[in-house]
Amino acid sequence: MAQQSATRDRTAAPVGYGSVFLSFAPWIVFTVVAGPSTWKYAALAALVTALVLSGQDILHGRLSILDVTGIVFFAVICVLALTLEQQQLLWLETYAQVIANGVIAVVALGSLFFQPFTEQYARRSTPPEVWDSPLFKRINRVLTAAWGGVFVVITVLGWLATRTSSGSDWLNWVLPVALLVWAVNFTRRYPESQRSRALTS
Repeated sequence: MAQQSATRDRTAAPVGYGSVFLSFAPWIVFTVVAGPSTWKYAALAALVTALVLSGQDILHGRLSILDVTGIVFFAVICVLALTLEQQQLLWLETYAQVIANGVIAVVALGSLFFQPFTEQYARRSTPPEVWDSPLFKRINRVLTAAWGGVFVVITVLGWLATRTSSGSDWLNWVLPVALLVWAVNFTRRYPESQRSRALTS
């Protein structure tokens, strides 16, 4: 009984998800800044942001799937911007935001079939004996699904924005920012609410 109580206490220990927000920062920068005339600068800003924020993780050899995806994706976008002619870049100018949000949605939801991406961050601040607990697994699956779902919706909104000339500000910026704020708040609240429920059950 004492051992079960101790295990539950450790499961309920605070889990650090702050690095999740940092890994999403390059994508958020790109989503907010990118446009038909600014996507090249947005890609460069996102790449620099990704490299700077993941610098310590690179040194310690613990890059997350989001960090790797961000660095590779924005590096590719920057290379295309430098090597392709203007006419060849028209599709990228139109769909840059849609592609970026679609990529991160696929990566986030795809990680559910292997290891939910939020688990990589949560493991940094929890003891190894907690990693296989049902509560730990459930929290990270829900958080990962929530972030993936948010970026699916943002991808659809971005695609709709390319199809209409009215309301593009709402589709490209207002609604996506509101969804991201919701995701950040949900990530902060949900783990604590689930741990509190587990302790009282």
